[in-house]
Amino acid sequence: MKKVAEMRAEYRREDLGKGVRGKHYAEFKKGSNLVLLTPELAKIFPTNEAVNAALNSLVWIARAATGLTPRPCAQK
Repeated sequence: MKKVAEMRAEYRREDLGKGVRGKHYAEFKKGSNLVLLTPELAKIFPTNEAVNAALNSLVWIARAATGLTPRPCAQK
């Protein structure tokens, strides 16, 4: 038997706002990863390109700091 989920007493349905069905479906279907930024980060990184540049820099710094390099391709 399936258990019916109920909200806790301290939550009210009106506090959650109105949901939008399929809001992110188009992006999901494209196969891209959808990431929601906090408002503070959205001010710092206003575009997809800004976020990707920052993450690529972070990966480069992390690899340099740990001495990890990509594995070379196997020679036959």
